[in-house]
Amino acid sequence: MAKEASDLTTIDLFSDEKRPGRPKTNPHSRSVQVKINKRNQVKRDKNNGLKRVEFKIHQDLFEQLDDLAKVKGLSRGELIESILKNSMTATALNISK
Repeated sequence: MAKEASDLTTIDLFSDEKRPGRPKTNPHSRSVQVKINKRNQVKRDKNNGLKRVEFKIHQDLFEQLDDLAKVKGLSRGELIESILKNSMTATALNISK
């Protein structure tokens, strides 16, 4: 008997065929994987001496920071860090005068 792809009555003939898509390589669900990855990222950041800072800014300022970061070839976080460092240096110079 020939095997036809459109034959639904003999579906058992196709049970050994591989399904398309990426094979499952991790035993954890996606939500558990995300938690594990986030925990590992926090550990890496801590080992690198980094601290997390969150704040809210207006949408216009956010877009300006984003554009400037792209022009300078930096991430938004790196740009904000450099702006803060420059501001701290300038403030320290003004205090010492």
